[in-house]
Amino acid sequence: MNGIILIVEDEVKLATILADYLNQAGFETYSLGDGLAVVPWVRQHQPQLILLDLMLPGISGLDICREIRSFSVVPIIMTTARVEEIDRLLGLELGADDYICKPFSPREVVARVKAVLRRGADSGSDYLTGLVLDELRYRATLNGHDIDLTAVEFKLLNLMAANPGRIYGRQQLMDHIYPDQRIVSDRTIDSHIKKLRKKLTAVSSEEEFIRSLYGVGYKFEPR
Repeated sequence: MNGIILIVEDEVKLATILADYLNQAGFETYSLGDGLAVVPWVRQHQPQLILLDLMLPGISGLDICREIRSFSVVPIIMTTARVEEIDRLLGLELGADDYICKPFSPREVVARVKAVLRRGADSGSDYLTGLVLDELRYRATLNGHDIDLTAVEFKLLNLMAANPGRIYGRQQLMDHIYPDQRIVSDRTIDSHIKKLRKKLTAVSSEEEFIRSLYGVGYKFEPR
């Protein structure tokens, strides 16, 4: 068991059913119905994955997702009865890994949880060979060579490398490296990315680690 699946759902009956099915599938679970309690709990316990309801008392699931993404790359699956396309897109842009529309089958939820966790494990094995990131010391090595990164550059690389192939918009990256919501130009991200790319290619010139998508953002995808 690698960690806890956090179920954020204010409908007690539904939360209990989801917990039962996930427990039967071999996962350990913990349930929260109060949206305001989620972020402090995540900071303290570092779950393996979060099932996050969009509609919660006190604070919306989107706001919770945005705040979690400012300090963690834990996989998040959003659950919602609101099927408007804008809500789906907004949830994914904020960093959700997947979404499930209510009503849903508990078996489908278990399958989605396994798929998201498997995707993360597969991405790690495919992409991160040779790249080692030490979060405690803010130290990065590539193919055995130290990379002299600033704290901001390390945070950017750590976020994107944990989710290879996922596209991050400039605002999302700024929210992650500047959680105090300071006002900075979105071109600041471009500058940090440019310097980060230069340092990576100095060690491994044959690979392009960070790709830009015009008008959208950046993703970590070595090739």
